[in-house]
Amino acid sequence: MAATIETRVNGGLGRLVLNHPPLNILTQDMLAEVRAAIRDFEANSAVRVLLVSAHGKHFSAGADVGEHLPPLYRQMIPEFLETVAAIDGFPLPTVAAVQGKCLGGGFEVVQAADIVIAAEDASFGQPEIVLGVFPPAACVLLPERCDSGLAADLVLSGAVIEAVEALEHGLIRKIVPPSELEDEATATAQRIAQHSRAALEITKRALRNGSTQRRAAAFRDVGAIYVEELMNTADAIEGLRAFQEKRQPTWSHR
Repeated sequence: MAATIETRVNGGLGRLVLNHPPLNILTQDMLAEVRAAIRDFEANSAVRVLLVSAHGKHFSAGADVGEHLPPLYRQMIPEFLETVAAIDGFPLPTVAAVQGKCLGGGFEVVQAADIVIAAEDASFGQPEIVLGVFPPAACVLLPERCDSGLAADLVLSGAVIEAVEALEHGLIRKIVPPSELEDEATATAQRIAQHSRAALEITKRALRNGSTQRRAAAFRDVGAIYVEELMNTADAIEGLRAFQEKRQPTWSHR
């Protein structure tokens, strides 16, 4: 199986690049590679900052819809949440560089980063509700990254917002032309990486003030709601299958 991510370490930066274009769909195989890479970066004393980016026109259109269906969802949902939790709990600063579509699970991955730099063509959204499901990690992370009204709107309506609106609401730190994204994200990460690894790690822990552990518990809770409640509804299965079959779903009346 070909690798779906690229990793390298240089200048204090641990670079994790999604490499499954055109949409960088987050399959279970890719998620496993991401978790393994994060463990390696954490153990590497040369790493001071984690920089997450993606090859191609789009950052990621999200997780593999087929893997949401029975019986795969029982393994996929916990593994997806474990991956987001690994990024969220990375002990050193994390920077994400985003271009094009950043949707569904891709947006949830970005929400786990400390600092997000976006290209002008970036768009962000949680369209899961359109398929009769919900974004479990976003239900934990979004209300902490933006106001509760926007978080509710994104999750409950499936709306997609452009980079300018994401900036206005504090979801991203800066917008740059697409041609400048890599350089700007690298420069942001390098400004941080010049500092002491020990100081960065301790400072991030102080900045989070225990919230990482609380979110890890919340990830487990929402994962259980997804697996044990949501996926026992007819509408969840109908919405996912309708997406695969390129048709409008027929919702139940309850």
